[in-house]
Amino acid sequence: MRERPRVGFLGVGWIGRHRMAAMIASGAVEAAAVSDPDAAMVREAAALAPRAAVCGSLEEMLALGLDGVVIATPSAMHAAQSRVALEAGVAVFCQKPLGRDAAEVGAVVAAARSADRLLGVDLSYRFTDGMRAIAERVRGGDLGRVFAIDLTFHNAYGPDKPWFYDPALSGGGCVMDLGIHLADLALWLTGAPAVEHVDAVLSAQGRPLSPGAVEDHAVAQVRLAGGVTVRLACSWRLHAGQDAVIEAAFYGDAGGAALRNVDGSFHDFTATLFRGTSREVMAVPPDDWGGRAAVDWAQRLAAGERFDAAAGEGLVAAARLLDAIYARS
Repeated sequence: MRERPRVGFLGVGWIGRHRMAAMIASGAVEAAAVSDPDAAMVREAAALAPRAAVCGSLEEMLALGLDGVVIATPSAMHAAQSRVALEAGVAVFCQKPLGRDAAEVGAVVAAARSADRLLGVDLSYRFTDGMRAIAERVRGGDLGRVFAIDLTFHNAYGPDKPWFYDPALSGGGCVMDLGIHLADLALWLTGAPAVEHVDAVLSAQGRPLSPGAVEDHAVAQVRLAGGVTVRLACSWRLHAGQDAVIEAAFYGDAGGAALRNVDGSFHDFTATLFRGTSREVMAVPPDDWGGRAAVDWAQRLAAGERFDAAAGEGLVAAARLLDAIYARS
């Protein structure tokens, strides 16, 4: 019987512990180590895995001979920490964004390819029941040729950690935080065609960005190869009348489909198939999807999977799209 992979958890704040708990509950991996600068967070993580070693750094963690590392640290650290782990021959599951720009993401993917180690990123909306149902319809041809995608993620609040508002640390504002999920869904369902043109407007509190600021509102019109048009809108602290407005709609010449949040929820979604003026509900709450991306990576690691070239190319493609929205390329 194959032994379970030994995994370390670097960064065990709320989201890191949530993914840790999901992986432990799956039975796919053993939680062998935890690390976080906040002692209270370490104590809470240790309660999930009492036998896990408490480490003071990534290097100390890697010295334990782990099979994988789960990274849930601030964004500025993701790319460098992922590369260190991969170059040590350790598989990585990282919170988004994997890097602050396409160059950082590409360097991590190159390290995973060179080490031939499994690389995963927590692009969790792919794993909702609703998006799985939509993906099945799109790939099965039920929508015909998809030509328009409409994506929205408005958060009526905003991050509560100061580093989110420093572009050197975060890589950007609401586009990097929320738009990355939207860009990923568009490219994931269309096979990551080349980006031909991007027209984007980014602002902060309704005004043009000043030096050193990050955007809290963004709208981008994107043209992909093959004639697909994408409209992407996202924001922080928008007067949305509810906690969040989240929608991913896909329109083809034979039908349409949309994922929409319910009553402002960040967690509850419906998925609906459209035919002219008729509709068919494909998915409704409840749906415990938050940890599925992490569990998928853990199960693939336990099965002995290594570098996935197509997945790596998709990560770089999404990062390049964000760079184009930010006019960095």
